Amino acid sequence: MSKAPLPSEIKLHKKSRTLELTYANKHFELTAEYLRVHSPSAEVRGHGIGNGVLQTGKKLVGIKELIPAGNYALKIVFDDGHDSGIYTWDCLHDLSHNHDHYWNTYLAELAEAGESRDGGLIAVGKA
Repeated sequence: MSKAPLPSEIKLHKKSRTLELTYANKHFELTAEYLRVHSPSAEVRGHGIGNGVLQTGKKLVGIKELIPAGNYALKIVFDDGHDSGIYTWDCLHDLSHNHDHYWNTYLAELAEAGESRDGGLIAVGKA
């Protein structure tokens, strides 16, 4: 059973590639890129602690479809073919309320790996 409150409203904005969630009159707009790189799937998170796979090149990914998964989650189908993550209400609440922390951590991991949101390697080194 979910510990987090359910969103009172869920809106998919395909043109801006965002998912809008409302919790107690507080609105969160999560980009498809953010949701994709933080997918709860084993493909992204790995099969154990520390086995996650850094997602790169997802800047322009979009959301094709939202599919309810019982009363506990949403399955998000992305236009890059990824569709294996089940986003529970707890997961979506966490991603909404801790967006800045998770996003900044992701950007730091990309920089450390010399990768980019566009998918190309970034030259790292001293001038």
